[in-house]
Amino acid sequence: MNLVMILAPGFEELEAVGTADVLARLGISVTFAGLESLNVTGSHNMTITAAHKLADLSEADYDGVILPGGLPGSTNLLASDLVIRWIKEMHSCGKITAAICAAPIVLAKAGVLTSGKFTMYPGFDSYLNGCQYTDALAEADGKVVTGKGPGAVFAFAAKIAEAAGYGAKVDELFKGMFVRE
Repeated sequence: MNLVMILAPGFEELEAVGTADVLARLGISVTFAGLESLNVTGSHNMTITAAHKLADLSEADYDGVILPGGLPGSTNLLASDLVIRWIKEMHSCGKITAAICAAPIVLAKAGVLTSGKFTMYPGFDSYLNGCQYTDALAEADGKVVTGKGPGAVFAFAAKIAEAAGYGAKVDELFKGMFVRE
């Protein structure tokens, strides 16, 4: 299982690194792809060096895409035609499309959030074109996975793992990490 996480300037660091860390512990590969450059600075001035620029990758080589939230990271993702193309392609191929915090606005723009359950950081209703979200920490509607915000990283990563077929390993991992006792 090979997923790509797109980092745009102003991304939420905890959502990116925390999610990638949990998935890596489960044996799921997560490749960081910078939207504009390899060195991407998050919303709290921490810089992550991505392995690749998104423009240099192909959707066909990945089993899904993850969008961390944060501001202005989410709005930077929203403004990118390349990111919208990736989301549409992944979704149309039945691959994982996951977004947390404010980033589900990108899924909405790409036409992925038309029905089913999803969650996000409260207050971004104007981007949703009437779609309704839940108050859950994380939701999965098939291969569409959403999370509420930084405090939902473990729940979000667990839902991604379940969508990827690794759900049976989550409880044991979280017990060892003291996430669930």
